Amino acid sequence: MKQVLVTGAKGQLGRCLQSISDAFNDFEFHFTDIAELNITDSQTVSDYFKTHKFDWCINCAAYTAVDKAETEVDKAKSINVEGVRHLAKASEEAGAKLLHISTDFVFDGKQNIAYTEKIKANPLSVYGKTKLDGENVIKDFLSRYFIVRTSWLYSEYANNFMKTMLRLSEDRNELRVVVDQIGTPTYAKDLAYFILELITKDSEDYGIYHFSNLGVASWYDFAKAIFEIKAIDVTVNAIKSESFPTPAQRPVFSVLDTTKTKETFDYKIPFWRDSLKLALMNLK
Repeated sequence: MKQVLVTGAKGQLGRCLQSISDAFNDFEFHFTDIAELNITDSQTVSDYFKTHKFDWCINCAAYTAVDKAETEVDKAKSINVEGVRHLAKASEEAGAKLLHISTDFVFDGKQNIAYTEKIKANPLSVYGKTKLDGENVIKDFLSRYFIVRTSWLYSEYANNFMKTMLRLSEDRNELRVVVDQIGTPTYAKDLAYFILELITKDSEDYGIYHFSNLGVASWYDFAKAIFEIKAIDVTVNAIKSESFPTPAQRPVFSVLDTTKTKETFDYKIPFWRDSLKLALMNLK
């Protein structure tokens, strides 16, 4: 039975992986978070790999507080760059394959067609820069790796846009949501299934891949869809980003082209509204 390490297991993607792991009984999963494995400590990571003899490492651990990263630069680097370096080094020494989760925020959002894996990254924020630096660390250390970039993750777990909108609607009948940032909402459980099916295939088509649900939306569209599906009577007003300034600059357009992923792995990706309906149904 192959041994699989999952870091960041208490985050929403990690929890989605846990929720479906019983369906993948060819693997023995080791779900860890900072209490079990602090990836920013190189010796701890090295010792952990030597003890468990992993075949795969799925790195879901990340510093994702986009705005806080502008002032907590060292903390973002310690997790998104140095932590990744330690995992990559340990994976190489152990002969394990690394699957790392990255982000659409590595792009500047200045083009108006979906981003392929071949387009040069140019992050606008500290968060995006540290995630790109983490990607580059992996490419420097490893030849056997998968970097999966995704966008606008949400799920039943942890904090995310879908749950925030539902919470705000409990005591407000009117909300203002940004309309001029365009991307694709992605259900973390769809990504979790893709990840586990990818490692099941034991593919050697290594490299960078994009995974998001299909379709295009603004945050305004996303919010409207949540309330329409749940039949919640809330007025959603569209505002421009300049009316809602944030410390970190975000890409205006960050739709990911998933053609390479679909064709390489012969994988069918759901449309974002269909997945949103499923996520809302699964939400307790």
